[in-house]
Amino acid sequence: MIKCVDAHHHFWTYSSAEYGWIDDTMHMLRRDFLPHDLLIEIEAAGVQETIVVQARQTLEETRWLLNLASDYSFVAGVIGWAPIGSPGFPAELESLDLEPKLKGLRHVLQDEPNGAYMLSDTFLRGIALLKGKGLVYDILIRERQLPYATRLVDLYPDQIFVLDHLAKPRICTGEISPWRERLRELALRPNVYCKLSGLVTEADWNKWAIGDLRPYVEVALDCFGPQRLLAGSDWPVCIAASSYQMWWHCLRELLSDLSPFEFGSVFGGNAIQVYGLNGDKQ
Repeated sequence: MIKCVDAHHHFWTYSSAEYGWIDDTMHMLRRDFLPHDLLIEIEAAGVQETIVVQARQTLEETRWLLNLASDYSFVAGVIGWAPIGSPGFPAELESLDLEPKLKGLRHVLQDEPNGAYMLSDTFLRGIALLKGKGLVYDILIRERQLPYATRLVDLYPDQIFVLDHLAKPRICTGEISPWRERLRELALRPNVYCKLSGLVTEADWNKWAIGDLRPYVEVALDCFGPQRLLAGSDWPVCIAASSYQMWWHCLRELLSDLSPFEFGSVFGGNAIQVYGLNGDKQ
């Protein structure tokens, strides 16, 4: 049986200086979230392995996550951060290449004031180096940035990209367009995968229902098919709107019409393949 893989979560040691984005509305996140905390959650939710993703844009955090992954076997991979757009990136990449659990990199593009930052010459030179190291690039953007992401992907048809959180559609207001059309355009590129994660925090935290999420999951299925979707929790951010177990229950319900093979692909098989969790990097 295919392992169930949580393809997207975080760890952190909380400080207000380093996590200023955690405002008063997310007070429940103002504490440490570490592997022993998640281990309790995954055992109850039927998850066997996980992929931890950067939450700070520092090499220090990336190396800390890699150390945690080496200490906890259930953490099968790390999506770290490195200065992709800097002149020193090639040397940093050579150093990180020695880490077998480093599976990809991510930059917080959603917070870049210039939507075209991802198309800058310096950033593109960094992206061009990832394929040679077998690393995936995780795309963290908002729906308005999808056209830029499509242009980025078109420049590197042999690089594997994974879109995080469906590009954060506006679930709280029930908007579908133009997110749906922009997502469909990106999904035409076969080297792009997508994570079913981070949806509850785009909905109304206090009164969302599974029916609020269903239209967006259906669009994702239509665009990517079950062969290019990955299940993730976005823990601990998700607990602002849902418990860990509740999220996995909802996602399984939303995908209950899939065949057993398709279900297994979304909930583990695709993550294992895309991130090379069984051995070598892509």
